[in-house]
Amino acid sequence: MLQSADAVLLLVKPSRQLMLARFDLTNHFDEMAAVVDWLDCCRSHDLEALLDLYADQARLECACEGSRISGRSALADYWRPKLSTVAADAFGLEEITPQDDGVVLDYLSYEGKRVRIMFVFDALGKISHMRCAPSSR
Repeated sequence: MLQSADAVLLLVKPSRQLMLARFDLTNHFDEMAAVVDWLDCCRSHDLEALLDLYADQARLECACEGSRISGRSALADYWRPKLSTVAADAFGLEEITPQDDGVVLDYLSYEGKRVRIMFVFDALGKISHMRCAPSSR
């Protein structure tokens, strides 16, 4: 049975026989592009599109505010006020760096303060875990 992270490829061999091949799409997505999409959602104040980037039970550890949350509803409560009141230079990209276990983003927060976020993704390319803290850059 196919899983949501699987894709099917129908191959035609030179002998005109059809062959069905299955391959796993796990980790075959662009994590850096997903982080840029996340930043674009923040810049456009699009809460629903932002939430769609997260896995259903995604977790956020925010050292900036000393909070830990998980799930779509809690993420909505966390991001809603931050997307509605922003500084002029909010959500500016400072640096984006791929890591073995995800992507690190240095950016300007909704307040225009430097923040570093570590993004971790699930097999479907959704954000499963984030850790943010003030950046020392």
